[in-house]
Amino acid sequence: MVSQHDEQCRDLLHSQAHIWSHIFSFIKPMSLKCAIQLQIPDIINDHGSPMLLSELVDALSINKERTPFVHRLMRILVHSGFFVKQNIGRTRNDEKEEDNEENKGYLLAPASRYLLKEESLSLRPFLLAMLDPKLMNPWQDMSKWFKNGDVNPCHTTHGSVFWEHACHESGLNHFFNEAMASDSRLVTTVILKHCTSVFQGLNSIVDVGCGTGTVVKAIAEALPNVSCIGFDLPHVIRGLVGSKNLSYVSGDMFQAIPKADAVLLKWILHDWSDQECIKILKQCREAIPSKENGGKLIIIDMVLKDNPQDNQSLETQLFFDMLMMTLTTGRERSEKEWAQLFLDASFSEYKIFPILGSRSLIEVYP
Repeated sequence: MVSQHDEQCRDLLHSQAHIWSHIFSFIKPMSLKCAIQLQIPDIINDHGSPMLLSELVDALSINKERTPFVHRLMRILVHSGFFVKQNIGRTRNDEKEEDNEENKGYLLAPASRYLLKEESLSLRPFLLAMLDPKLMNPWQDMSKWFKNGDVNPCHTTHGSVFWEHACHESGLNHFFNEAMASDSRLVTTVILKHCTSVFQGLNSIVDVGCGTGTVVKAIAEALPNVSCIGFDLPHVIRGLVGSKNLSYVSGDMFQAIPKADAVLLKWILHDWSDQECIKILKQCREAIPSKENGGKLIIIDMVLKDNPQDNQSLETQLFFDMLMMTLTTGRERSEKEWAQLFLDASFSEYKIFPILGSRSLIEVYP
């Protein structure tokens, strides 16, 4: 029979383990960042076969006194699912498989293919941007922000909001633009392959907040009969070159948006507060024709869903919500909160298509 004291002891140890796992959870992404900065995924991929630890060490540009520590770095990354180990030699009869490290080689786990430098859909820039000290430091000041009048913790740390800060930090700005471009390639690939009906009947489309133009370029190439406009601030689109059915227009989405049959807002609205979103949505409504004449919004963003069967997706969405709170004035929204925004901006109906993992495609009609 278990005594009350035993149960209390078990609860204490369980609580300690739970707290420790959260305290040290930062070690996983920081270890992965280290591996990326050392080019480990690319080195192993270029090797073309399971790579021995000794071979990996020889290929790394590191202080050779650090050689014994490479195994420890790789061990946590294997545990985290970014690399796998495979036997590539015979094990002595007196030696157990798990103890024979010298004959085991490293391979990329499936997820690590999206950390390679030359992978077109690489998440490497996004990781390097999010784990840059400039974006990590505001998390240290979150409790200060709760007590002051700053717009967000980023402002508390740097004296400016993220967009202003990134403009003056060329390295961070480069990583951020690359991150958005790689994500845009991924999203566009999925939409143009599995959801082409969203563009059916359109003669024109404007990509609001187009950035470096990755999405609008892909749409223009895939749909040569659709007139495409990339729309963003002047300094963002400066130097971008259009094509036969693609042009770039500069402006402020809070003031006016170029007219088109459809307006595309990819990962834009989660950056802004409800009041700011309503202003943007009202400008979108002014830019498109009525529903009867084919007018609509195409929104790519998260729709928060409390699904106990998919806790990992919910956790990712909640992480992004906290990220928006820390760096922007925005938030991730539930379907009910999206519906209220659309109603407040005088739209009549919407449809949600959960085809993009943690994000959804939302069609909104005037």
